[in-house]
Amino acid sequence: MMNENLNYIILGRAKRRRRFILMTSLFASIAFALCCTMLMLGNTIYPVQDVVRVLLGEDVKGATFAVGTIRFPRMIAGVFSGFAFGVGGYIFQTMLRNPLANPNVIGITAGSSASAVFCIIVLQASNMVVSIASVVGGLATVFVIFLLSKGSSFSIGRLILIGIGIQAMLNAVISYFLLIGRQQDVPTAMRWLSGSLNGAKMENLYPLIITVLIFTPIIMALRKQLDMLELGEQAATSLGVDTDKTRIALIISSVLIIALATATTGPIAFVAFLAGPIAKRLVGVGFSSIIPAGLVGIILVLASDLIGQFAFVTRYPVGVITGILGAPYLIYLLIRINRKGDL
Repeated sequence: MMNENLNYIILGRAKRRRRFILMTSLFASIAFALCCTMLMLGNTIYPVQDVVRVLLGEDVKGATFAVGTIRFPRMIAGVFSGFAFGVGGYIFQTMLRNPLANPNVIGITAGSSASAVFCIIVLQASNMVVSIASVVGGLATVFVIFLLSKGSSFSIGRLILIGIGIQAMLNAVISYFLLIGRQQDVPTAMRWLSGSLNGAKMENLYPLIITVLIFTPIIMALRKQLDMLELGEQAATSLGVDTDKTRIALIISSVLIIALATATTGPIAFVAFLAGPIAKRLVGVGFSSIIPAGLVGIILVLASDLIGQFAFVTRYPVGVITGILGAPYLIYLLIRINRKGDL
């Protein structure tokens, strides 16, 4: 009997591992195909061989500028921002055990946005200053939200409600800056707020790339502790997890990559909200969905950008398309949670 149960457990784990590997490989393949498509498609469609030659450093008439200067930075911005939003959203949703506890809903993205818009509208600052202010704004917002929601004991529902209130306040601040801004600065801020890959330049992407490459391994090193936090505070503590230090490390890492992504592309709506649940549902339980969530984030951003560019007569920023995809899911989730009485 014991051997049968052990065999059942081993077979179940092997099945879950195969599913994890299969779905992660599928996500990676789709993301790679979308990257290739973004490099090939545009006003002029270039064949694969021309794209490869440009990426290898050859000078190909027409393609060198279109692919190397415009499409490649746009694709890189989509890859790293999508990965950052996907991973960051998954961390918050898993750590706080609630699908609403993501950077978009609880106001972290709004904090980064308010700081960045202040720099654009009031200070007319450089891209580097905007990036730094976005990071500081995101971290400050997280600190305020957790401070106000702490109370006598930590409450996820209270944190979400306070986060929604902070988000509303920061959105009002953003609207005020747009009203008082100079006419020539407002369109720049509006394009940034919509979430867009337009105008991406490689020299502006290095802070995001470096931040993602540094903090993703840190997040992955804490994946087991993150899985234990999902069991609840008492269960994680009984399993030997230092919940406070783990939570702080995960929050700082997630906020930094999200803030840099927001500073680079603007707050691309709902990617952090959708990527985690999609990845978790398709990958299944038993293994961490951090990397799958990042890959789903890449897919959402690149696919939405292609749809915004080529599916309509008018070209739309990527944030408009992701907003259309995410808003119905948010409404559905709010209705479901309200019926369950989780808030």
